[in-house]
Amino acid sequence: MVIELEQMDEKLVILGSGPAGFTAALYAARGELNPLVITGSDIGGQASLTNIIENYPGFPDGVGGMQLGELFQRQAEKFGTRYEFDTVTKVDLTSNPFTLWTGSKQIKTQVLIIASGAQSNRLGISGEQTFTGKGVSYCATCDGWFFKNKKVAVIGGGDSALEEGIYLSRLASEVTVIHRRDSFRAGTLLQHRAMNIPNMKFIMNSIPLRILGTQKVAGLEIEDLVSNEVRTLECDGVFVFIGHSPNTDLFVNQVKLDQKGFILIDGRMQTNIPGVYAAGEVADPHYRQVVTSAGMGAAAAIEAIRFLG
Repeated sequence: MVIELEQMDEKLVILGSGPAGFTAALYAARGELNPLVITGSDIGGQASLTNIIENYPGFPDGVGGMQLGELFQRQAEKFGTRYEFDTVTKVDLTSNPFTLWTGSKQIKTQVLIIASGAQSNRLGISGEQTFTGKGVSYCATCDGWFFKNKKVAVIGGGDSALEEGIYLSRLASEVTVIHRRDSFRAGTLLQHRAMNIPNMKFIMNSIPLRILGTQKVAGLEIEDLVSNEVRTLECDGVFVFIGHSPNTDLFVNQVKLDQKGFILIDGRMQTNIPGVYAAGEVADPHYRQVVTSAGMGAAAAIEAIRFLG
């Protein structure tokens, strides 16, 4: 039995519903392009998983990641943005109009903005996959409550690792941050804040080797990269924050990617295909901030408006 797909014809489709996607939608809607956002499975993007965002302008007391995502969405909807709560499974960017497929629809569009974001990197060590959801997590905001008054390890040395470690320190009895280098990459203010929290500890120049446990996480095997000493850290949870990889599997052999899989764009968010733009973490290996993603989304939408004339 052949299932006939619903056919849709659009001026502009935006893939992704994080800060870049929502901001592109806002600008495009105000430009009367009647944009369609295909949200993907993670509405709000990586930012929505952050407990509090303190460096987005206009919120001097900080704002919850999920709350900020909801505000972005409401503002885009106010000017006429439409949403498909679905995931694109295949694309054809070889000719304009471009073609996108979901499970139930075939969508033609004159312009495409790719804002599909990035996903958390995995450690790739023994026990990680086995205990994901059983003590291994990539989102402190989502899972921190389950570790109230317990011991947890945080892997990473950037802003996300320390931000989420600070959040966990309010719930867990002890937070141990493990970083492979002798200094953190996180901002100075975050480092000072973390260092002054009594129940936060730090293990530098070390890497996790194996996550231990039977039914759930019970500990973490760690190697000191200076002394080569291997020891076991007792803990009930392991939170991993070692960066992100772009969600670009759909676009291999469709648009040009760099060696790490990020979409290559010029200063106007244009890919190598006229009419196809990219914005946010899917095309940003350097900054990966909410504010820069939003700015890239705005720029991509402005270029889309100009492209359609």
